[in-house]
Amino acid sequence: MKLSKKSEYGLRALLELTLAYETSSFVQRQDIASRQNIPVEFLEQVLLTLKRAGLLASRRGMNGGYRLIKPPSHVTLGQVIRILDGPLAPIGCVSRTAYQKCDDCPYAGRPSCPVQQAMGAVRDAIAGILDHYSLTDFAAGARNASS
Repeated sequence: MKLSKKSEYGLRALLELTLAYETSSFVQRQDIASRQNIPVEFLEQVLLTLKRAGLLASRRGMNGGYRLIKPPSHVTLGQVIRILDGPLAPIGCVSRTAYQKCDDCPYAGRPSCPVQQAMGAVRDAIAGILDHYSLTDFAAGARNASS
């Protein structure tokens, strides 16, 4: 699995919003972009996707910007990456959220596929970490790194 720039920027933006969550204040996209070195135009697309998914609220105006709607402890990195990039599975036939049958695979009609077994283990390992790592955990790592 390779993390796209969209997910990388999304996680970095959510880090800023997680750090501001306790104050319930809105964070302007320009501030997020400058602190995280993200192009503003690309950031806007990412933030809108996260807003449509129900993770963020936005407000216009001088005191406007974006803020998290859900507590950071209830949002996992796995959720965010699935919203921005789609399934975590390296191949479609092992995806739990977007399964795709392998029509061209010689093992498709058999009870066991060696590729599916290996890639299923990869999916489980990735999901096992990302689905148990919350934005709160993520922000704690950022706080520790800046100390």
